[in-house]
Amino acid sequence: MKSQKKYLMEIYDLLYKAFGPQHWWPGETPFEIAVGAILTQNTNWGNVEKAINNLKKQNALNVKAMHNMADKKLALLIKPAGYYNIKTKRLKNFLDFFTNHYKGSIEKMKTEDKEALREKLLNINGIGPETADSILLYALEKPIFVIDAYTKRALIRHNVVSEKADYHEMQEIFRKNLPQDTTLFNEFHALFVKLGKDFCRTKPRCEACPLKGIQ
Repeated sequence: MKSQKKYLMEIYDLLYKAFGPQHWWPGETPFEIAVGAILTQNTNWGNVEKAINNLKKQNALNVKAMHNMADKKLALLIKPAGYYNIKTKRLKNFLDFFTNHYKGSIEKMKTEDKEALREKLLNINGIGPETADSILLYALEKPIFVIDAYTKRALIRHNVVSEKADYHEMQEIFRKNLPQDTTLFNEFHALFVKLGKDFCRTKPRCEACPLKGIQ
């Protein structure tokens, strides 16, 4: 019987061969990536891009500008991302934390221990495991695997986890079976996203899936 480690790497190799490098997460700076991770909750990336571009047009995609901006103005700028009043509060909560603990410095934030920082991020109102881990992996380049709806769906359908598995259980599979490598975790998660969007949909396209026939 194939080991879980071997099975996961086979999935990775097939996806990488089919899709190539994903260059994810899109963003010019780590701060932009962190903002995008918060804005992408409950919406698609196209809407987030519109919100990000609105901030850029106002020269407001920086810690100081966003932190000092009136809530109403920020809400208007990020409106394309949906749930804009809620997301304004979540952004402001993150910005308060980022300013108070790290003086708005990504470099200072990067020096924090991964597990300690994760706990702090999860204590911010409005930031859950997926958002916290996206910030850790993509903005801060710390090796932690992000579990999202696309990843969960693929893992269940390919019998890696049961339908009852929670976020932590799924994340542990990658922690225990793969090298703790930021680049690998980054690419693997991005490939799951691509798979979920193109093939492993709610109504799956199994006949054309790169993982068709994998045992």
